[in-house]
Amino acid sequence: MLVAMILTTVSAGLFAGAAVYITAVEHPARRECGPRIGVAEFRPSYRRGALMQAPLAGVGMLTSASAWYAGAGLAWLIWGLALGVLIPFTVVVILPTSKRLLDPALDAASVEASELLTRWGRLHAVRTIVGIAAFLAFVLMLSRP
Repeated sequence: MLVAMILTTVSAGLFAGAAVYITAVEHPARRECGPRIGVAEFRPSYRRGALMQAPLAGVGMLTSASAWYAGAGLAWLIWGLALGVLIPFTVVVILPTSKRLLDPALDAASVEASELLTRWGRLHAVRTIVGIAAFLAFVLMLSRP
């Protein structure tokens, strides 16, 4: 059970850390460069980020369910599900905006591109907030005697 709890906390921490970096540093920097450069940077960054963040959310959810099943308490399952729900949130809510930003037909210098980057940043902030909350919950639960 303790191994599952530690793996959950580490996965959530890595997810939250990456999300904070993207929300607080990378995305504002890409926006600051203007839509043309912002879209050009978004494309390779998005592919790399998706390969990292989706598995972290999935592992965190699965290991939290394992911890709960082993007797860690219902809160481990609830917060693991909160972390895991970010996967369908990303697919259903964020992916349409991401796909449009990745579309080679998008005029990267357009007002639409700028609006898409702004929308994507706001949507990603939701992932960041939930990721931080889940990580903090896991840390607090893990630190309890």
